This record gives sequence, C-alpha cells and structure tokens, in this order.
Amino acid sequence: MLLTHLLLLGLLCGAQQKEVVPSTAHVAWAEAEIGVIFHFDVVNYVPEYKWQQWGSHPPASVFNPSKLNTDQWILAAKAAGAKYAVLVAKHCSGFSLWPTEAHEYNISNSPWKGGKGDIVKDFIQSCQKYGIKPGIYASASANGYLHVDNPGKVQPGAPLNQQEYNEVVKTQLSELWSNYGKLFEIWFDGGVLPIKDGGPDIAPLLKKLQPDAVVFQGPSNAKNLIRWIGNEEGRTPYPNWSRSDFATSATGTIVINGLNGNPDGAIWCPGEADFPMRTGWQGGWFWKEKGQNLLTVDQLVDSYYTSVGRNSNMLLGIVVDTSGRVPQEDVRRLEEFGQALTAITSHPLASVVNKAERQITLNLKNSQEINQVIFGEMINQGERIRKYSIEAWIDNHWIEIAAGESVGNKRIHKFKKIKIPKIRFNVIESKGIPQIKSFSVYNI
Repeated sequence: MLLTHLLLLGLLCGAQQKEVVPSTAHVAWAEAEIGVIFHFDVVNYVPEYKWQQWGSHPPASVFNPSKLNTDQWILAAKAAGAKYAVLVAKHCSGFSLWPTEAHEYNISNSPWKGGKGDIVKDFIQSCQKYGIKPGIYASASANGYLHVDNPGKVQPGAPLNQQEYNEVVKTQLSELWSNYGKLFEIWFDGGVLPIKDGGPDIAPLLKKLQPDAVVFQGPSNAKNLIRWIGNEEGRTPYPNWSRSDFATSATGTIVINGLNGNPDGAIWCPGEADFPMRTGWQGGWFWKEKGQNLLTVDQLVDSYYTSVGRNSNMLLGIVVDTSGRVPQEDVRRLEEFGQALTAITSHPLASVVNKAERQITLNLKNSQEINQVIFGEMINQGERIRKYSIEAWIDNHWIEIAAGESVGNKRIHKFKKIKIPKIRFNVIESKGIPQIKSFSVYNI
C-alpha cells in the first residue's frame, strides 16, 4: 500500500506488574488467522495519476464500476479460507467510496448508481450475508485531493489548514465507525499524526464508537493494537512474539528488520502480514489490465506457512477491476489456494487438545509417515512457551527434528518425510505452566 514514512511509537516499558495478555478482540482476531483487503480507487481508471501531484486528481466522474458486485468479492475471499475482510474505503487519492459529508470528492459525485450508491454499505452487507467479519481501511495520513502528505500533514497551498483537515479526518472516521455497524478490524495505513505534532485526537473516537475492533497502526494510546511485520511479502520474521514494546507505523515500500516483538514486551500488539496476490504496477495492490502477475498457489501456501505458521495473521490483498468485480483469474487462484489449505491443515494423523503439560507424546498406529506438525498455545493466558523442541522416535531413540522459540496462536513445522511410531513435543523453557491448545501431526 503506497505508504511513505516510518514511525516507531515507543512505549515506556518498566517492570511488569502482571502478565500481559490479549484482549477478547485480540484472541478472536488471532483465531480468524486469514483476512483479505480490497483496493479500489480512481487510480484504476486513470493509471497515470500520482496522488502527490497536488491538484491533479481525476474528477469523480471517472469512477463508474458498472458491474460492481460485493457479493462476488466476499465469496472469492471465503473460498480462500478468509474469516475477515477489510475494504479500503479511502486511499491516498482522497476519493471516498461512501457519500461522506466531509468533502465532495466521493462516490455521490460519480455516475455510479446516479450518485446514490455506497460501496461501504454494500461491502458490509455482503460480509454479513456470508459470515465474514468486516473491517475498514481509511487513510488519515494521506489525501491527494486535500494536499495532505504522509504522515498526515497539510502541504503549502492546500485548500484547508491543519486543524480543518483534522476535522475532516474525524468526520470521516465518525461516519465509517457509526453508520455501518460493528467492525472487526480498523486499518490506519501509515498510522496517525500524533497530537503533539498537530494531528487529530482519534483514540477517544475509537473508544466511543468501535471499542471492540482490533486496530492496525492506530494511535499509540488506542486499545487492541496490532502491528506490521516489516514487509509486504507475507514473510513474518521468526521468532515472532505477540507482545511488543511498540506499535508500528510504516511505509510498505521499505522492508524493516527487527520487528520480532518481545516475549516480555509492555503491550500485547501482535503482527499482521499484509501482502498482495498480484505483483507489478502499484505494488500489486490495485488492478491494471496489463503489467501484473498473479502469485502461484505454491507461493500463496508458502506465505501461509511464513505468516499464520509463525504466529501472525495473513492479510491477502485482492484487486477489483474497473467493472467492479474481482477478475476471474484471481477468483480461480483464490479457490485453488483455499483447496490447498484444506489439504494441508484438515486431516491430522493424530492430535491432542487442551493440555497444561511440558511434554506431549503422540503414538502413531503401526508407524506412519509424517512431514508436518501444527500446534499452538491458549493465548488468552499469554505467551508462556519460550523454547521448545520436537522429537521423533527413530531407531529406538528420541531424535530432535525441529525446535524453536515463539509459538503463540499457531506454529507450523514442515520437514522431510519420516516413518515413525511416535513423536513428542517438549517445552524446554516457559514462563509459568504452558497451556497447549493443540498439537497435531500430518502427512501432506
């Protein structure tokens, strides 16, 4: 997503008085595991548009998705295994996909549905119809129409001042958070300009209007924060702890290392791995007829292993074309990905659940070939495991076949096929009694 600045919001971290644990919203979000994010904007119709060329924005009249169908979007997402979906309601252009009262650059001044349409409303209704949890992205840090550059600062010659822009932000966020029901996730691309630097006071609005939503790169004093993992490749760094000493607000065009979290961090702020299923023009986030390539099923599966399989959520970027639909080739790829996920996660050879133990042994009938294990903690009680190993019974000896540090909601190990009669999971170090949600063995 065309992000253009980096800001690490440091939080004071002194001696911990109690274990840092997730909120109820955090737990529900982690268990959802896979989400999607839809990008659709005027740049789809005017590919040469550069939002930072102030005053060059295309007129709202270019936006006319004659075959728009948000049901089709959500069904495509559901086929891929997504449990939640985020709509980019306003990207860096400033063009708004709902009839906002904040300014005229919005869908009510487009020819679509004679100016009577509301894509945000349609999107939310489709999510509700098909059991997908809805989320909203609205950039507070950039607005080409109003000459606002990252990190949310009004530029010289703009049609309004900083205070007036702050009111625009609060008006738009109030509309999005008040008029469409409960949201599962709220996205701040590039974060929010801090109040001390002249930015809007957003946290009270969140607390009042959407207290149960998880918040990506939101104000540092907001609840239910989640953080960026440092790249747009679906590759979460390992170890990856859900606790952290800071939230992130960053440019997706710059890969950042060291965003592993901290097992003793001051806040619960887990990582979300966002990446597009296309590559090329606009980073693959927005549709263009030519100049982009789809990720293969194998690439998508690999990103699942390096995101969900490393204790972060996977947020997959899906494009919408100028007709208002997800292209058919993308729909097919999402279906193929969903089928591949079912094949690698749905049929364990053996499994155990809900164990408060430091060692778990699984016996496999008559010796069986295995090449994957999936396991996780009950994160509502925190991340207690600090070091673990996995051993296989080979030639009458326990032989280590995998090891690691962070576990969290889900950890996946793949390895070469071995035929064994039993396997065991050992907690080598932990803070308190480990609470194992599940441990499962597969042959995929």
